[in-house]
Formats: sequence, C-alpha cells, structure tokens
Amino acid sequence: MPKNVISLEELPVVSKKNPLPHRSEQYAEGAVILMDKPLHWTSFDVVAFIRNRIPPKKVGHAGTLDPLATGLLILCSGKATKSISQIQEMEKVYEANIRFGTSTPSYDAATETDETAGWEHIKPEKIEQVLNDQFTGTIQQVPPMFSAIKVEGQRLYKAARRGEKVEIKPRQITIYSIEILDVSLPDITIRVHCGKGTYIRSLAHDLGLALGSRAHLSGLRRTEIGRFNVNEACTPVEFNRFNEGSFYG
Repeated sequence: MPKNVISLEELPVVSKKNPLPHRSEQYAEGAVILMDKPLHWTSFDVVAFIRNRIPPKKVGHAGTLDPLATGLLILCSGKATKSISQIQEMEKVYEANIRFGTSTPSYDAATETDETAGWEHIKPEKIEQVLNDQFTGTIQQVPPMFSAIKVEGQRLYKAARRGEKVEIKPRQITIYSIEILDVSLPDITIRVHCGKGTYIRSLAHDLGLALGSRAHLSGLRRTEIGRFNVNEACTPVEFNRFNEGSFYG
C-alpha cells in the first residue's frame, strides 16, 4: 500500500447503521461516507452537499455516477481521500434499464435520439445468448464519446458538444456476470457485475447493435461497490436528519 494511504478496514463508515462517527473529529481523521445519489444530481453535487455539512472541507468521491444514474456513491473525507483509489479498484454491481429501437449520441437519455431501428425481431432467448457470448468475461469496450475520459489532453464530452469527431480506442474491461431481471420489450432490465472502467451506457449501445437494432440506457442504479451496498447508504435527506445540529448547532 502506498505511503500515507489508510487501509479501508481502519476507517469509520458513515451509513444508515452508523449515522455518525463517534466524534466529529473522525471526519477530519478520515471517514468513508455511503450516499445514495438522487436522480439529476451530479457526483460533485453530492460532494458539495457533504462538504457544506461536515467540519473538514476535504471531501472527494470514489467513482462518478452520471446525473441520470442513481445509487451508491462513496465519499471520503479528510485523510481518507488518500484511500479513494482503493475503492475505485473494487468490483461494482449495477441494475440497468435498456430500451431497444432508438440510440442517442450519449448512449443514454441525456441526448436526443439520433438513430432508430426495429426491435420486434428481438427474442428473450437471443438477448441472453448474446449477453453471455459477447458481453461476459474479459472484453474490449469503446467508451462513450460523452464521457470524462481525456484524449490528447481534452475531455471527450467537451469535444462531443462541439461536434468534433475523436478516435476512441477500445479498452479491456471485465464483466463477471449479467443477469436478466425483466423483459418487457422494447425494454429490459439487467444486473451487471463488473470491474473497473466498465461503461454500462456502452454496453447498452453495443447490445442494440449486436441484436440488429439500436438501444440506449434508459435508467441506471449502482447497488454495490465491493462490500458496500446501497441499502446501507444515506440519502441527502437522511444525512441531514442524522447530522442536524451535530457540528455547528
């Protein structure tokens, strides 16, 4: 472990079961905060929310969630921010809603439809086969153009907004398993257990093409990061209630 990095096992975890560390000073000493990110909030919105409500202003998150995604966002405060990389390396679980028949430039509902295609030929058994054969294991994936990845020093989403075309090289990712939770075509819901760097938006887009259609991600919720579960996480309302008057009142 790098110098000055605190083991996660040594850090207090702020959750529904443990609303507050034993002393407020522990936020500065280092704490892990489990938050359930609301829809339309950015990950930085959550960071700003927490930063304005605990003594130390040093707060960072360990893995971005898009504004249209909800679910588990892990924050670290104080000295624990040096341990963020440990969390980023952990496996993750998502529940994803995918809609066939339309694609978008961002691969989700954040942008308008750019292509349409028939979906009536898609059968549940074919979806399962393609997911198992083409999207499970160690695979190559091209990240979305609308992403924060840097190419030649610039964020891809900035180039996308300017209408520029940038060559994006595929990256190796690992998807451990995909479980189909519901099929109500043209919509399906799946659970994805994956490793670092996986874009569920790209999975949705690529699945549409693999099935001879188009598709985009219509909803996403992150439910697990390593041993941490969204059921343990606090919503902003709950965090406010747990901490009301604790530090400044």
